[in-house]
Amino acid sequence: MSIVKIEGNHVRAGVVAGILAGVVFGAMMGMAGMLPMVAALLGGSSALFGFVLHLLFSAIIGVVFAIVLGHSAQDKTQSILLGVIYGFVWWILGPLLIMPVWLGMGVQLSINGMQGALPSLWGHLVYGFILGLIYPIIAVKKSLGGEYRDGVTSNT
Repeated sequence: MSIVKIEGNHVRAGVVAGILAGVVFGAMMGMAGMLPMVAALLGGSSALFGFVLHLLFSAIIGVVFAIVLGHSAQDKTQSILLGVIYGFVWWILGPLLIMPVWLGMGVQLSINGMQGALPSLWGHLVYGFILGLIYPIIAVKKSLGGEYRDGVTSNT
């Protein structure tokens, strides 16, 4: 009889890869002076609070990547490609939709809105690249009692 169960490994891999990618993206945001805007989402104004909040979002977004795309992201090349695409999707969702609506500015899908958010596109693509690079390295590790593949551990 074979027992197949979902392991927490893929979630942990998403958290770790998301935070590591978020550190790099957060440093880029800090150099561009964008972290206080992230802090403003919860009423703050400091770059440090914005950075901590950004890392929290990065971890959550990493977990979503693991849950939605983790089964397809076990090969390094495919994972990097999926990560970059995922970063692009979050560029649309984050600075063009969620953040501006949350801050009372409305959706920013106009040409001017996209041009204004263009600097963060590079950060989102770098985030996705690093997420896609690191995720399969962590997720493919053997878990206790079985071989970890595609988010599932198989025990016989």
